[in-house]
Amino acid sequence: MKMKRKILTTILCMILVIIVGVALAGCGDSSENGSTASAMAAGENTLVYGSQDYTAINPALYEHGEINLLLFAGLTAHDAENNVVPGLAKTWEFDEKTLTYTFQLREGLTFHDGQPLTSADVKFTLDLILDENNQSEIISNYTDIQEINCPDDLTVEIKLKQINVAFPDYMTIGILPKHLLEERDPATDSFNQNPVGAGPYKLVSWDQGQSITMERFDQYYGGTPKIERVIFKIVPEIDARAMQLRSGEIDMAMITAKTSASVAKESGYRIYQMKTADYRAIAYNFAKPVFSENPELAGILSYAIDRDAIVKSVLLGEGEAAYSPLQKGAYNNEEMERFDYNPKKAETLLQEAGWTKGESGYYEKDGEELGFVISAMADDSVRVDMAKMCAAQLRSIGINATAEAKASLDWANQDCCIIGWGSPFDPDDHTYKIFSTGAGDNYTAYGNTAVDRILEKARHTEDDSARKELYMEFQEELTKAMPYSFIAYVDASYAVRENVKGITENTVLGHHGVGVFWNIAEWEIQ
Repeated sequence: MKMKRKILTTILCMILVIIVGVALAGCGDSSENGSTASAMAAGENTLVYGSQDYTAINPALYEHGEINLLLFAGLTAHDAENNVVPGLAKTWEFDEKTLTYTFQLREGLTFHDGQPLTSADVKFTLDLILDENNQSEIISNYTDIQEINCPDDLTVEIKLKQINVAFPDYMTIGILPKHLLEERDPATDSFNQNPVGAGPYKLVSWDQGQSITMERFDQYYGGTPKIERVIFKIVPEIDARAMQLRSGEIDMAMITAKTSASVAKESGYRIYQMKTADYRAIAYNFAKPVFSENPELAGILSYAIDRDAIVKSVLLGEGEAAYSPLQKGAYNNEEMERFDYNPKKAETLLQEAGWTKGESGYYEKDGEELGFVISAMADDSVRVDMAKMCAAQLRSIGINATAEAKASLDWANQDCCIIGWGSPFDPDDHTYKIFSTGAGDNYTAYGNTAVDRILEKARHTEDDSARKELYMEFQEELTKAMPYSFIAYVDASYAVRENVKGITENTVLGHHGVGVFWNIAEWEIQ
């Protein structure tokens, strides 16, 4: 009886703690430090967005981040159709004889702190990226720069070593303030937690791990934004965002296909299902013996992945089977080998490569069992589910594959992982820097001399038909030595309060859905 009373007391205490916790959360601060209830629901001209977490914000160093589009602006920008259009620069010209781009900045540009934005800031930003000591994730996009000159405050002359057709795309990079970062270590400087740019919104406060509050920048070159304040409320777990949408804590978030249907039933929300160039794949670590000694496995195992089943089960049909990194653009090679689901072929190829099934039922070679772990970020339930399904499909043909959810990925030591890449822009983007040997975002030690040669030539070829032929060849070469097992392109499902207007639902988004905020200055709350 005493034990029962003790258990009952414990349960009552737990209930009391939960009640108190909920009450305290309901009384949470809705000031600049972030809100636990939607500011919009309270009638304010504020948008609360359920966001990933951030530890540093600096577009010259880290490309991952939706928030860059709010805080920073580049010389060029992208429109709703992903065309390159003027940004901080009102015009630009290219002199083919000297291989020089000349950008003319708009007059009266300022950073959020009121200091003027000039050509010197543009040069500083590009020099920072090109300094290998800074280990910029995007350095590969700018290595064709030979010289940068600033004849006056409004003119930037960028001389290239050779033609790079994608260069205007890469000038969308956010410009950094020289006066705040000069002679400092950009990787460790406090600027990364107090970023100052020239984008439509300026940082007001950052409560680490909780929220990032921004207010509109009246001097934004594109016009004063219509929404006064945007709060990025940190909700790393994508499924938790659906819960916070239902409770009214946030006004907008990217959610999964599995939760979009239930959120759609909630009054006051609209679901935008946007197409993306964002794919998922099993990225193999070619520094690991199993793959470095047997690189053909990446292609063989691709036949054992039932992509259509994953799209149907994990994405609930909101996406499509993937076979190429350029599948969603004009340079896709529709005739390439797609590695359609064929488990029998996978086993035949394994046997031809010298693998035989052991007593355990798993394939072996030279006394080593064929097995590995597929890692996935724990806060992304879609990737975790994909890892589990891929592992199960591989086990069904005799490969000892398992899946694990991890708080962070260990690129050097993991066997493989569910990776996400993809860009709707120039085909050089998210190919050269990912698949070229030793490139900045080639995290898997993939090396292919034929791919290196083709991608190098393609970025320096001006004729579009010739470029298309090169990218067709690039995709064919990938099939001969696969870097990944491609899985699926994922649609981006955004749940948004119905009174938020201005989202361009037909814009094809890129990496992790980044791009939805491309015209945030034009959004309004009605």
